[in-house]
Amino acid sequence: MPDHLRRRLRRPRSGRLEAGGASALAPRTVEVRQSGFVAEPHGRAPDLDWARWGRPERREHLSAALVELLQQALGLRGPAPAVVEAADVQVPASRLTPPAHHDLAAVVGAVHVKDDPAARLSRAAGRSTADLLGMRAGTLDGVPDAVVLPGSHDEVQRLLTVCTAHRIAVVPFGGGTSVVGGVAARAGEHAAVVALDVRRLGALVSLDRESGLATLQTGLRAPEAEALLGVEGFTLGHFPQSYEYASLGGFAATRSAGQASSGYGRFDEMVVALRVATPAGSLRVGRVVASAAGPDLRQLFLGSEGALGVITELTLRVRPEPEVVVDEAWAFADFAAGVAALRKLAVAGEPVTVTRLSDEAETWVNSQLAPASPGAPAAAHGAEGCRAVIAHEGPADLVEARGRLVAALLQRAGGRRLAQPRAGEWRAVRFRAPYLRDALLDAGVFVETLETAGSWSQLARLRDGVTTAVVGALTTAGRPPVIMCHVSHVYRTGASLYFTVVCRIGPRPREAWAAAKRAAGDAIIAAGGTITHHHGVGTEHLPWMAAEVGPLGLDVLRAVKTTLDPAGILNPGKLIPPLD
Repeated sequence: MPDHLRRRLRRPRSGRLEAGGASALAPRTVEVRQSGFVAEPHGRAPDLDWARWGRPERREHLSAALVELLQQALGLRGPAPAVVEAADVQVPASRLTPPAHHDLAAVVGAVHVKDDPAARLSRAAGRSTADLLGMRAGTLDGVPDAVVLPGSHDEVQRLLTVCTAHRIAVVPFGGGTSVVGGVAARAGEHAAVVALDVRRLGALVSLDRESGLATLQTGLRAPEAEALLGVEGFTLGHFPQSYEYASLGGFAATRSAGQASSGYGRFDEMVVALRVATPAGSLRVGRVVASAAGPDLRQLFLGSEGALGVITELTLRVRPEPEVVVDEAWAFADFAAGVAALRKLAVAGEPVTVTRLSDEAETWVNSQLAPASPGAPAAAHGAEGCRAVIAHEGPADLVEARGRLVAALLQRAGGRRLAQPRAGEWRAVRFRAPYLRDALLDAGVFVETLETAGSWSQLARLRDGVTTAVVGALTTAGRPPVIMCHVSHVYRTGASLYFTVVCRIGPRPREAWAAAKRAAGDAIIAAGGTITHHHGVGTEHLPWMAAEVGPLGLDVLRAVKTTLDPAGILNPGKLIPPLD
């Protein structure tokens, strides 16, 4: 097995571990399984690059041949406009009054209240393509009036009291990776808006090795959390595409689903208990094992997107790091055949860690982007139809036994196992995708994603409906798209569908995508799907919340909001539609 699939680091079993603090780990780096990234316990990675994803040194560049192919396929008419640098953006003056600034500083210290343009711009938006286009043009929908960085739960609680008194809206901010407008700086009816950046809440508070439970603060980014747990021999097993920058609090607040959800579960399934600060007071919800004492109050905050409270601590189910990780690649004649095979796998309850199926277009694109592998020439990829990736993790003997059972089932369903080099290609491509999007934007290519989920009997109609709606809307806008689709989260009764849409940027691209997004949302509801499987609601999915939960469901959410946040300061304009 490759060395990068194993970690065998240990440290003394005592003390509070922090990412980048005085009691941090001894200086070292820890390679994080599955991600290809290196966690840095002494100080986190730099903030997201302006108007781009990730770190500048990881930027991707398109070959001349690929640019020419894109020009032919999409009708490109030159590169996109140049990016307006952050230093050249006209940032409006802060609306924070001197008394409000003083009271915020009294809670967290003056050094942790930042109102300079650079700090405010860096927390002004997420990383949807629409966000990036706005940043590139220097036309953001809103900028926070200040950034506050609390260092404890009690400071968060006191900040909410101050903000309520001064009529200041609060947008909780973790990694800034939302792709649905979840961290947009909206003041609503309030006098100002601040971004409440939780990065200083970065500790592994406790680890119950016997029970497999870890309590962590929510400002930890995913690589930091994996590094802290990894030296103890544990893992969360949560590796979404936003992994490099997303925070634990963001995972909980959006019901995130990682690539290994088939084996480890969605993030909300990992949450045993949580601590949350609200304008009405603090709560600890959830029991260590299970409780029948009324409705599960954890569910109020899992998926709440910072509109009901600020999650400051999470007690999470953790698992021992796997002894082995085995990736397999399988080919199916077409997407329908692959979906049928995954359904049989899910219904049979065969335990796998990763279940992923790409349609024909995505299979081809992934094969072209993957590094060349000995014995796997790119020319051979075209004959594969649709490719599925199946991964197994755990003790070596169990992985071997499970692998045999799963292989037999997939073969009976018409699957064909591919050569081993194919199996690892998806990992190589997966975490490059956000960087590739930036390179494509530079070349004048618009790339965006949307996702949903439905029952097995709905999936074909759901896929066809969304594809038809998006193609129609973008073709009408003069930019016919290429659409790819994959299944990456599988359940006994259904699965997710994740679409990637590619077209030329053209004039008024944000408006064109908004029209396509509306058409897709309507098609999802018409086909019986969910408006979001794991991206969250934010602002972009707000128009369909009434259809998703019903009018009475909205009344329930509003009643909870009124109880916990009477002044409505928490993340206004997100999750809960306003009354007409």
